[in-house]
Amino acid sequence: MTAHANGDATAPLDPRKALEPATIRLNEMRVRRGFWPAFRKAAAKIPFAADLLSVYYCARDPETPATAKAMMMAALAYFVLPADAIPDVLPVIGYTDDAAVIAAVLAIVGRNLKPRHKDAARALLDRMAADA
Repeated sequence: MTAHANGDATAPLDPRKALEPATIRLNEMRVRRGFWPAFRKAAAKIPFAADLLSVYYCARDPETPATAKAMMMAALAYFVLPADAIPDVLPVIGYTDDAAVIAAVLAIVGRNLKPRHKDAARALLDRMAADA
C-alpha cells in the first residue's frame, strides 16, 4: 500500500499518482487543513502569492474540470507539506521549489484560471497589505 492509499498526511507526494482517487482525496484534505495557515505564514515572503491564491481559488471552483482541479490540489498540497525539496525556512531560496511547482501547474492547467480567480486573489492580497 502506498503512502497516499493509506492516508499518511506526512508522506511525500508522488506526482505519478496525482490523479488517483485516493491521492485526490488526500490532497484535498491536506489543502483544506493546511493551506490558510501556510499561506498566512508565507504570504509576505513569496513573490508568487497572487499565482498561488489564484490556483487555490480555481481548484475550489466547481466549474474547474476535475483533472485540472486534481493537479492544482497536488501543487497546493506540495506547498502545504512541511517537508519539501528545499526547506521553506531557508532565506531567499526556501520557496523556490514551491514557486517551480506552481509555475509548472500553471503551465499545464493554467488556462482554467479565470479572471474571477485572479481578481479574488488580488483583492485578498490588497486587504492583507492594508491590514499590515
